[in-house]
Amino acid sequence: MPFTLPPFIARFVRPTMQSTMLSVAPETSHAIPASSLPAGAQLCTVAAGCYWGVEHSYRRHFGDKGLLDVRVGFIGGDLEHPSYRAVCGGKTGHAEAAQLVFDPTKVSYRQLIEFFYKIHDPTTLNAQGPDTGPQYRSGIFFHDEEQEKIANEVTEKANEQWWKGAIVTEVTPAGKWWSAEEYHQNYLTKNKDGYECPSHFLRPFPALV
Repeated sequence: MPFTLPPFIARFVRPTMQSTMLSVAPETSHAIPASSLPAGAQLCTVAAGCYWGVEHSYRRHFGDKGLLDVRVGFIGGDLEHPSYRAVCGGKTGHAEAAQLVFDPTKVSYRQLIEFFYKIHDPTTLNAQGPDTGPQYRSGIFFHDEEQEKIANEVTEKANEQWWKGAIVTEVTPAGKWWSAEEYHQNYLTKNKDGYECPSHFLRPFPALV
């Protein structure tokens, strides 16, 4: 049976140590081939701090509304085959991120990006809640020109209407994606008392206009 920290500790400690004890697999990650996408599906890739909470938020809200799958992993860095342990060191250039596979006939990319700005604090540079370092930065990694256009439009509106001009989110082309180790996937569903960044909650903002 894997060792876990007591719940009262796990809620408050970002579990770099815990995660390495939970892992029984090698610390490696793998790129997702584009050919694995279902017909008609699209990708949405975002970074908003600790990826466990980001994944959990999207699954809870869009699980029956067009979200087909979510993988957590790393994007935006230079190191090939980054491990969680390496990325936690803050030296690889990667961000912890969630890559959403969605059905655009049921949920739009715009909806997913607006939700992104509701579930985390995009005004803290290289940090989210108590988690600090460039791996916890806020970012939108677009996959085509249309996504770039929408991401910039939503960012501008959210900046003006929700976040008082303080957004520091980067909007940049999606580079190479690396899925995190398997024990990180769907982590908070499998670990009910696992750590979730306290800044990950749905804010009751009015609709953007």
